[in-house]
Amino acid sequence: MDEHEALAERFEEQRGLLRAVAHRMLGSLDEADDAVQEAWLRLCRVDADEVDNLAGWLRTVVTRICLDMLRSRRSRREDVREQQFLDRVPDSAQESRPEDEALLADSVSRALLVVLDTLEPVERIAFVLHDMFAVPFSEIAPLVERTPVTTKKIASRARHKVRGTPAVPAAELARQRQVVSAFLTAARAGDLTAILAVLAPDAVRRADPFAVPPGAAAVARGARTVAEGTAALAHRSQLAELALVDGVVGVVVAPRGRLLFALSFTIEGDRITAYDVIADPARLRRLSIAVLH
Repeated sequence: MDEHEALAERFEEQRGLLRAVAHRMLGSLDEADDAVQEAWLRLCRVDADEVDNLAGWLRTVVTRICLDMLRSRRSRREDVREQQFLDRVPDSAQESRPEDEALLADSVSRALLVVLDTLEPVERIAFVLHDMFAVPFSEIAPLVERTPVTTKKIASRARHKVRGTPAVPAAELARQRQVVSAFLTAARAGDLTAILAVLAPDAVRRADPFAVPPGAAAVARGARTVAEGTAALAHRSQLAELALVDGVVGVVVAPRGRLLFALSFTIEGDRITAYDVIADPARLRRLSIAVLH
């Protein structure tokens, strides 16, 4: 085995971890693979014998690549976000590769990826490395060009954003979670009877135009009409997860971790009296979304 083959073998031993780190930092499996590949190219350009800790060196390189990608993405996001949204709406559920969705479900929740995408680049780097991979702040600080103390504060701020602040007491939040969870389970199964069981008789569903199939009404009234429409879109529910939406229990639909829709519910007792499907990019940006624990 020559030196290049030996180096490639050592790199492959780290690829899985590097991909996991990059995936959480970038929220995209394709971009994560690009970052890892760039790290390999950079490794090929240095004298590996002078690298004392290859795993740490590679993690540092991948982090810096991801930070550059996040900063570049944020600088151009406002120009392209709305058009990208419009381009992907018609076939949103079908565009997600099954193997990627399975990996997302097994590794990190789509809701978490949605929330991570709202963080500033340095917040995301600090939170991912420390809270998800237990990297000490002393090692993160040089990467984000901050002191360890400041880096710790940045991670704390990011953690607060990820967890959010419930707008209702814990008991009420638990009740909402039970109702919405039952609704989502029934919606995923396309189970009309089970959907009806959690809807009030006069339930209303309101949806942004982007969120309804062509020709469908934006407003549906009455439990059966709402339930039938929900059951017909069971494929979308496969990409949905519970989340904290504006401080209460809601749902995000996020193929490959990219927010497409958010559902906001009005609940009375153990029944849903109304829910809104928010799809307009401007409305989505105004929502406060956090991970539901």
